[in-house]
Amino acid sequence: MTSLGLLVVFPFLMAYAASSDLLTMTIPNQVSLILMITFFAFAVACGLSWMVIALHAGAGVSVLAVTFMLFAFGVIGGGDAKLAAVTALWLGFDHLIEYLIVASLAGGALTLTIMFVRGLPLPFVAARLPFALRLHDTKAGIPYGIALAAAALVILPKTALWDRMIAV
Repeated sequence: MTSLGLLVVFPFLMAYAASSDLLTMTIPNQVSLILMITFFAFAVACGLSWMVIALHAGAGVSVLAVTFMLFAFGVIGGGDAKLAAVTALWLGFDHLIEYLIVASLAGGALTLTIMFVRGLPLPFVAARLPFALRLHDTKAGIPYGIALAAAALVILPKTALWDRMIAV
């Protein structure tokens, strides 16, 4: 039952965060909150030591500190900052650099793709969709939550947490 957090809740919430960011340019606070609560419930249920839990929390707090500064300077959105931090909580320090690299590469590809598409005329069918109009707007941001969520889903199966879940 403890594997439910990794096999169902985590991927579902990451997909929800990505789709919400795509459609509304926001990631609801509830997503990050549920991911945080689920991590701690999973960690306790799996019998992780308090030291391991503290290290995972340290990874989350470290990423939150950096991403909050980026948010304060208008570089990223608040939802992106919280999603990156709660993902770091799940991943811990072991795969944090790898996650940040994958998220950066995915985010760069996403940004270049959206910028390219913004240079093209919007098809008539798409012009009737509010999210397509928002994505096509050159003044709008980039739904970076898509890259953060994709990177999380790529990296999580490589973690010790994942190995522990498989062993349960």
